Amino acid sequence: MKREYAVIGLGRFGGSICEELSNEGMKVLAIDVSDQRINEFKNIASHVVVADSTDEIALKELGVKNIDHVIVAIGDDIQASILTTVILSEMGVQRITVKAQNDYHEKILNKIGADHVIHPERDMGIRIAHSLISSNILDYLELSDDHSMVEVKVGKKMLGRTLIELNIRARYGCNVVAIRHEKDMNVSPKAEYALQEDDILIVIGADKDISRFEKQLVID
Repeated sequence: MKREYAVIGLGRFGGSICEELSNEGMKVLAIDVSDQRINEFKNIASHVVVADSTDEIALKELGVKNIDHVIVAIGDDIQASILTTVILSEMGVQRITVKAQNDYHEKILNKIGADHVIHPERDMGIRIAHSLISSNILDYLELSDDHSMVEVKVGKKMLGRTLIELNIRARYGCNVVAIRHEKDMNVSPKAEYALQEDDILIVIGADKDISRFEKQLVID
């Protein structure tokens, strides 16, 4: 059974989430106060509505309470973002993800019921910085303040060597949780696996450990 999503706020960030979820075949309710933005997504989202998300009655009438995951992607109106989050939390929405404008905004959101807070600009900055370090760094996802997951294309220093030989966990404190080769995904790979060209490692660890791993083993 496919999950249902609602995206509130169809700016650049919210719009991209709405489009990506829709492309993945998910049911998406798109909500915005702007007629123009709603019109842009009428052929993308499953259902589009012009509504004020700070209006509790309007959200109840839309059945937002029964939606699995609501993403609050309101732009610069921090007050509207906070009030919307409070309403969703009091309604008992199963999962609430909210875009934060700054650290102070994030602290408030965490206290009033947000399950997950996103800093789009900061998170993208981290990804770009790591991609600049090496062309082998394909993606970077922040899991917490000091832990992340990184996708790494196998470097020349790693080719032909087994995971047990590289001993990444003991030497760098990182865990290789999977290896992707073209369309094949090898989850929890065996220690005897010898790395091949075009292998992509999915690595999880503390940021400081990932940084050592990148500098000493990944960068060609």
